[in-house]
Amino acid sequence: MRILIMGGTRFVGYHFARAALAAGHDVTVLHRGRSGAHLLPDATHLIADRDADLSVLRGLAWDATVDVSAYFPRQIRQLAAALGPGAAGRYLLVSSMAVYDTPAAPGFTERSPLLPADGPEAETITAATYGVLKVQCEREARESFGPDVLLVRPTYVIGPEDYTHRFDHWVQRLARGGEVLAPGRPDTPIQVIDARDLADWMLGLLDQGASGPFHAATPPPLNMGDLLDAVASAVAPPGTTLTWVDEDFLGAAGVQDQALPLWSTNPLIRATGTADPSAALATGLKVRPVADSARDIRPFDPLPQTLTPDQEAELLTAWHQR
Repeated sequence: MRILIMGGTRFVGYHFARAALAAGHDVTVLHRGRSGAHLLPDATHLIADRDADLSVLRGLAWDATVDVSAYFPRQIRQLAAALGPGAAGRYLLVSSMAVYDTPAAPGFTERSPLLPADGPEAETITAATYGVLKVQCEREARESFGPDVLLVRPTYVIGPEDYTHRFDHWVQRLARGGEVLAPGRPDTPIQVIDARDLADWMLGLLDQGASGPFHAATPPPLNMGDLLDAVASAVAPPGTTLTWVDEDFLGAAGVQDQALPLWSTNPLIRATGTADPSAALATGLKVRPVADSARDIRPFDPLPQTLTPDQEAELLTAWHQR
C-alpha cells in the first residue's frame, strides 16, 4: 500500500511508520520537521504544518491515510480539502478512550454513549475539552472521508519513545528500588497498550479493509497492582516494596494526579479503564506482557510535576505515622 501518515516521527506515528516500512509498504510521513526529521530514511518526508498550509499534498494520492495528530475537527476538514475526493484512500483516525460519556459500565463496548459534542468547537485543549474534541474529530472523519473510516480508541499507550513518560515514570522509579509509594488502591482498574502492538494491529486493520470504531487496550481485568507488580518483576532490585497510600491522604497532602502518573481521581478516567477489547482481539490485536514493555524503556529526565525522592519519603513517613 501507499500510506500517508499525518505525523510519523513521534511515538505512535513513528512505530506505525516502522511497522509499515518493515512490511514493505510505501510510506510518506508529513510533519513539521521539528522532531525526528532524521528518522525513517526509507520513508518519503513531506515538511508542512497541518495548521497552516497543506498544499504539498495536492495532486498526490494514497491507498490509506493514518492520522495520529488530529486534535481539532478543523484539522481533518483541512486535510480532506487539501487531498481532494478519494486521494486519502482508507482513512484511519487515532482517537481516544476519552470520547465516552460517564458512567461507562465495566466491559463497555464501542457502542457505549459518547460525550455530548454538539456545541462549538473548542480552540484549546484542556482536561474539559479533550474528550469532546475527539468526539467531534470522529464525527468530522466520517463526514469528510465517508462512513467506512477506521476509528482507533486507545487507552494509555506505553512503550519506547513515549514522550509523555507516564508509564516510564514507574519503570524508572521501581528500578531505583526501596519503598515505593503506590497511589490509591491496587484494585483500581487500568488498561494500557504498547505502541508497537498498536502499530502492528492498525496496519493489519488496513490490510483487512476494516472499518468502524475499535478499542485498543489490554484485556481486563488489569489493575494498578497488576501493572506495578509486572513492572517490578522486570526492573526492580531485590527488596523493593510497594506501599499503597490512600488517595484521601494524598489529596489532603496536596498531591495532584500528575505527581503520580497513570493515577487519577477523575471518575470518568477510571470508568474508561475497563473497556472491552474483544472487537480488536478478533481482528488480530496481540498484546505483549507489561513486563516486556518495561524492559524496553530507556532512562529519561524525571518529569517536573512528579514527586521528588524527598517528597515521596516525607509522604511515606507521614503515612506510617498517621
